[in-house]
Amino acid sequence: MSKQLQDAYIVAASRTPIGKAPRGMFKNTRPDELLVHAIKSAVAQVPGLDTSVIEDAIVGCAIPEAEQGLNVARMGALLSGLPNTVGGVTVNRFCASGLTALAMAADRIRVGEAEAIIAGGCESMSMVPMMGNKPSLSPHIFDRNEDVGIAYGMGLTAEKVAERWKVSREAQDAFAVESHRRALAAQQAGEFADEIAAYTLNERFPDLASGEVRVNNREIRFDEGPRETNLEGLAKLRPVFANKGSVTAGNSSQTSDGAGALIVVSEKVLKQFNLTPLARFVSFAVRGVPPEIMGIGPKEAIPAALKAAGLKQDDIDWFELNEAFAAQALAVIGDLGLDPSKVNPLGGAIALGHPLGATGAIRASTVVHGLRRRNLKYGMVTMCVGTGMGAAGIIERL
Repeated sequence: MSKQLQDAYIVAASRTPIGKAPRGMFKNTRPDELLVHAIKSAVAQVPGLDTSVIEDAIVGCAIPEAEQGLNVARMGALLSGLPNTVGGVTVNRFCASGLTALAMAADRIRVGEAEAIIAGGCESMSMVPMMGNKPSLSPHIFDRNEDVGIAYGMGLTAEKVAERWKVSREAQDAFAVESHRRALAAQQAGEFADEIAAYTLNERFPDLASGEVRVNNREIRFDEGPRETNLEGLAKLRPVFANKGSVTAGNSSQTSDGAGALIVVSEKVLKQFNLTPLARFVSFAVRGVPPEIMGIGPKEAIPAALKAAGLKQDDIDWFELNEAFAAQALAVIGDLGLDPSKVNPLGGAIALGHPLGATGAIRASTVVHGLRRRNLKYGMVTMCVGTGMGAAGIIERL
C-alpha cells in the first residue's frame, strides 16, 4: 500500500564564512573542522531539538579524499558532539553535492524513512586540489566524440558556452563587477548575519626574539572574496583557458574553503519539540547536458524543478544561480529569460567564492534566511555541474 508523502521542513540553516583558496584565511583549517562548526551552529539554532532524534548526516563533498576523505559526513557528525546513533554518508555530485545532500535528506523524510537529518557540504580547495591527489580519467572518454568534453577543464567549457551563446568579454566583466558590488553592499547591510556563524581562527606565529610561539585569536564574520573592482581593472586580465578567449580569473568563480549545514525534519518532529520551521523543501531536479557545455546545465534543471513543484518561473522570487563563470550564468539568464534583479541579489560565486561541494548547502542557507528577511515566498538554488549536468532545488518560506 502506497504511503502519502509528507513535507520536509528546514528548521536551521548555517554556514561558515567563505575563505579564499589556496592562500586565504582558512588555508590551514581542515575542512572537517569547518563542517563541525557549521553543524554545531545549525544545532544551536534549534535549542529545543533533542539531537537524539537526528538519524543521519548527509554531506556533500566534491573531492572526498585526504583531509575531507574517510566519510567526512560521519566524521563531522561525531566530532560535532552528536550522539553516536547519528549516521553519516558523503555524497559527490561535484558542484551540486551540497544541494544533492539537502534533496536526499528531504526525500528520506518525505517518504517516511526518517524524521530528522543533518544536510550539508564542505570543501577545502586549499588543502585538496581540484582534481584530487591522483586524477585518472578513463581512456574510453576518447572513444566517442560526444564524450571528449569530459576531459575539458571547466574553464574551457565556459569558453565553449561564451562562443556558442555569444556572450562577450565586456558582458562577462560587467557581470563580475556587479557580483562584487552586490556582495559588498550585502556585507555592509548585514544581509549575511543570520546565516554566517562567526569562526574563531587561532593563528600561531614564531617570536624569534623570545623563542616563543605567539597565538592570535581572530573572529571572522565575513566572506573573504568580495572586493572593490571595476571594468577597467578586469579588462586588463588575460584569458586563462583559451589563447584568444574571454574567460579570465576576474569573471570566474573563486576557488574557496567553507562549509554549510541545515537541519531537515518531519511535521512529527515539529510538533514534538514545538519547533518553528524556517522553510519547506519543495522540489529538486537534475538534468544532463553535453559535457563540453556543462555550464548551461541549469537551463534544463530549472524547468524540471518548476514542473515537479507545480510552479511557474515567475513564481520564484529569488534565484541563487551559482556563478561558476559569468559566461555560463549569462547564457542561462538569457536563454530562460530570468529577471536579473532576482538572480543573486547578494552577489554570487565570482565575489563570494565557490567551495565546490559546500556551495549548495551554503547557498541554500542564503535563500532560507533571505526569503524570511525580505518576506518573499519561493527561492531556488541552481548550478551547473562538471561532466555536463545541471541541478536545481526549490525552497518555500513558511
